[in-house]
Amino acid sequence: MKRLPIHDVLAELCSALQCSNGAVLAAPPGSGKTTIVPLELLKQSWFEGDILMLEPRRLAARAAAARMADLLGERVGARVGYRVRFDSCVSSKNRIEVVTEGILTRRLQRDPELDGVGLVIFDEFHERSIHADLALALTLDIMSGLRDDLKLLIMSATLDTSAVSELLGGAQVITGGGRPWPVTHHYLERDPEKNIPETAANGVRRALGKTQGDILVFLPGTGEIRRTEQLLLDQLGEGVGLYPLYGDLSREEQDSAIRPHQGGKRRVVLATSIAETSLTIEGIQTVIDSGWSRVPRFNPNSGLTRLETVRVSLASADQRAGRAGRLGPGVCYRLWSEQTQARLTAYHPPEILDADLVPLVLDLAQWGVENSEQLKWMDNPPAGAFAQARSLLQALDGLDEKGRITSAGQGMAALSLHPRLAHMLLQAAARGQLELAADLAGLISERDIIRRRRGEATSVDVDDRLQLLQLWRRKGNGAVAAAGADPLACAQLNRAGGQWRKQIKVEKNDLPALSSGGLMSLAYPDRIAKWKGGDNSEYLLSSGRAVRLPDGDVLGGCPFLVVPLLDAGKREGRAFLASTIDFQEIRETQRRHIILHDRVAAWDKGSSAVLARREERLGALLLSSAPNDSSDPDDVLKAMLEGIRLSGLDTLPWSREAREWQARLCSLLQWQPDSEWPDLSDQSLLENLQGWLSSWLNGISRKAHLKQLNMLTILQSRLQWNQQRSMDRLVPTHIQVPSGSRKRLEYRPGEAPVLAVRLQELFGLEDTPTVCHGEIKVVLHILSPAQRPIQVTQDLKGFWQRTYTEVKKELKGRYPKHYWPDDPFTAQPTARVRPR
Repeated sequence: MKRLPIHDVLAELCSALQCSNGAVLAAPPGSGKTTIVPLELLKQSWFEGDILMLEPRRLAARAAAARMADLLGERVGARVGYRVRFDSCVSSKNRIEVVTEGILTRRLQRDPELDGVGLVIFDEFHERSIHADLALALTLDIMSGLRDDLKLLIMSATLDTSAVSELLGGAQVITGGGRPWPVTHHYLERDPEKNIPETAANGVRRALGKTQGDILVFLPGTGEIRRTEQLLLDQLGEGVGLYPLYGDLSREEQDSAIRPHQGGKRRVVLATSIAETSLTIEGIQTVIDSGWSRVPRFNPNSGLTRLETVRVSLASADQRAGRAGRLGPGVCYRLWSEQTQARLTAYHPPEILDADLVPLVLDLAQWGVENSEQLKWMDNPPAGAFAQARSLLQALDGLDEKGRITSAGQGMAALSLHPRLAHMLLQAAARGQLELAADLAGLISERDIIRRRRGEATSVDVDDRLQLLQLWRRKGNGAVAAAGADPLACAQLNRAGGQWRKQIKVEKNDLPALSSGGLMSLAYPDRIAKWKGGDNSEYLLSSGRAVRLPDGDVLGGCPFLVVPLLDAGKREGRAFLASTIDFQEIRETQRRHIILHDRVAAWDKGSSAVLARREERLGALLLSSAPNDSSDPDDVLKAMLEGIRLSGLDTLPWSREAREWQARLCSLLQWQPDSEWPDLSDQSLLENLQGWLSSWLNGISRKAHLKQLNMLTILQSRLQWNQQRSMDRLVPTHIQVPSGSRKRLEYRPGEAPVLAVRLQELFGLEDTPTVCHGEIKVVLHILSPAQRPIQVTQDLKGFWQRTYTEVKKELKGRYPKHYWPDDPFTAQPTARVRPR
């Protein structure tokens, strides 16, 4: 066996595990830790039991098992086996079993004592997937209560070893040596534009001319891989082969990507982050890193997960570059600037902080844990997302109201599926529709069977895909490929559905069969959508979020949909998969969650009336509404008051007298703020509608009825009899002037009252009239014989003394028949042209 850097620390590692139950191993990529460490530990005389090793990815798990078996000179399935989703190679001879994350969790649930297992290894723990965090928490729980002899080893290339050591109770940290070969890094002068495929294709062309050996290109997702592949297909010579590498490919396609070409062809492997760790792709001497990765981010406020394309972390960038130095000196082209390199974060945040926690909460409930704080975690699950997940599981009948797992939840947990889909499959099986439900689960959980072409809109209709799947089953790959579907995706979906159908044994009941949309509503009660009207693409989800179909989609304008796949978006989600659902099916599948408001009285703006309705609601969706004549009078009154509040006080039938009376009282309150006058300003009236108006609204349920009200009477009822008499004295409606006329006062709150009167009617009056016990002088608007203002003043005496002579000169010629005496103090006042 070739000596690798990990051999230098094997003795120290074995000693640490012999003396304690836990250890932490930090060793760079290419050091050999994944394949050498389990084999070495198996040789130790003190070690008893088998080894269970967790690998985060299926491809890496199979490759690690194959490499260890090869080192032992055996075939996979002898002393070394593996279990991954829908694939396994195990036997009773196994001493080492490599498993992926979901497999390990189910193993722990099924066998909490891990009978026969002496050591659990968590490889590449720095990836911090939610499954790895959960499995570690459960393993630590086993070690503290059931298996004090069980040993635990955490391995990683880049890891905060102190935090892991502390979690393991101060476990020893062993640090391995670096990679055997140096890697030269190249950067761009400046960051490129955001066209990732084009930038990557340019990088490949550059590297082909300057390097030898095979090239590994890291891209964020399958879409960028396909577009980069298209850009390179017509430009690479016959001596270069293109190989995509991502999780949804078949095992054969993945294996061909990691093995050298049989004919010696130079290879360009276009990969997602699946190739970052625990995987040696033979022949790779050059890495081209786009600098981006795609990660799921869950929003507990919306209950949705959206994929985000984010910058790689320093740890990921180093992992990727390390792929080039596994077999010899390598080169890494980083498609970003050195300035951006200096700004990269050290690590990506753990998935548990951003992930959908529904499967985790169900697993904890099955474990007997209702509160995550009962276990030891590297990072505790966020409380908001945990509560959201618990609420959804209760809607799916997986948990009871106290958060304990139900018999239905036990059935859901037994399936290797998200609890949503597990619930749908179990319910469908009881209705005799397991075949259809399994296909739907595959369409939702596996990659899309319709090939998406750039620039072309793809229908989101589930039924289109079901028809294509049936076409593939009847006529094979050629027919379905000609129809625009992916035969390999159809095969994978069919395979997944077959696995689920084998797992489920449920007796049929008498419930009616459902459409594809009806079945999916069992899994996605929060994603039942109602058309908003208007734009055919806009829908409202029962969760309260908006979602949009692609423009022109065939489902646009359908009254109700179920949208199982969507990107949450910032303002509204984008639907990727949807199906119609009948209104009666919503009633059938959601009958426990539809709320009936039997007596709902609400103000209707359109009809300006209180309408009493009987409504059915599912979350944010109004499913139905019908008139209800048996509304509670109190509900009608509340709705009427709300309508007046929304419409404003001008909705009420104000008379001029009522407004004038209100102005007088409001003025009086401002002049005597310490008195007991009530505040009947518009603002106060609007804020206290119920207090002063409700007793006058009996039998009134629409705006038209309000004309029956007498606002002056209603306002005056707010004062006692003695207050009304006092108000009439303090703020009179009229003042008698020297001519004998009674002139109306105009009150405006915040201002002195206004008295408009012709000049000749004021002769003989020396001082300005007042109100409020002489405290407030009125504002005189002195008028000409033609009722035109000639002076505005609160100083009548000053007007006679200083201004009257000039006014007389100006107006006497214009109005010669009127009375213009020389001395206004002694002149006789008159309301006529001249005094009698």
